[in-house]
Amino acid sequence: MSKLFDSFWRALAYCLHPRVMLLSLAPLLLMALLWVALGYFFWDSALGAVRSTLESSAWLQTLWNWFESLGLGALKTVMAPLLLIFAATPFIVMLTLLMVAALMTPALVSLVARRRFPARQRRRGASWWIGLLWSLASVALAALALIISLPLWRVPPLILVLPPLIWGWLTYRVMAFDALADHASQDERREILKRHRGPLLGMGLLVGSLGAAPGLVWASGAMFAVYFVPLLPLAIWVYVLVFSFSSLWFAHYCLDALQALRVQTDAPPGGDSVNLSFTEIPHDPPATASLPAP
Repeated sequence: MSKLFDSFWRALAYCLHPRVMLLSLAPLLLMALLWVALGYFFWDSALGAVRSTLESSAWLQTLWNWFESLGLGALKTVMAPLLLIFAATPFIVMLTLLMVAALMTPALVSLVARRRFPARQRRRGASWWIGLLWSLASVALAALALIISLPLWRVPPLILVLPPLIWGWLTYRVMAFDALADHASQDERREILKRHRGPLLGMGLLVGSLGAAPGLVWASGAMFAVYFVPLLPLAIWVYVLVFSFSSLWFAHYCLDALQALRVQTDAPPGGDSVNLSFTEIPHDPPATASLPAP
């Protein structure tokens, strides 16, 4: 646990490094431009399609009438934006994670290694294209889990629990692999992921919970839901900060674990005492004086 908290505070301190702040601009600008463009061209049409679908349902119309009788008629106008937001947020989160992993994580891991472990040998257990395939496969599995779990989102507590769990698992898979890809060998990476699976998964779940914060803001009020498109760059900035911190956290923890593993495996075996055997050299008996014969 001491290594977990030590790497946590180190990652927080590194977030204030000028190089980290500068690196965060690339995924922020790319994601903001992409989603603002998509929102400008497709938000109104998608919103109209969702509203027409909601209004065409007979049982939903009965539900809206019941809400109006309770004085909650404004809920009908908010429901369509909220549904779109909940549908778009997982893709925003996963794409932002990929952007940070591709554009920031290698530089952040190198920064941590250069400042904390300058003598560390890089054994390059995975090339960049293997890391890319690993990230894409992890994102595909996370997207599949999101799609399968959609029916469970109807239960109010589960919609607040399942997405952070899936995002946390995805963060653990991507960030832990990228933190060790360049410095650890393939066997070392597997051993560290096996030994530290619990703490690493816990780190990912905490980061996934932090990444769910903007989604909770959208769901907290009608005003935020209506202004989702203009406020989206701010939400993306929060996602970039969260995943930048997670990259640094995983880098500190995993490289420290790698250091401990190498100290353990590369140390010479101890405990063997050196026994020196001395060969006793026989000495010739003292010569006896011989008396001449009488």
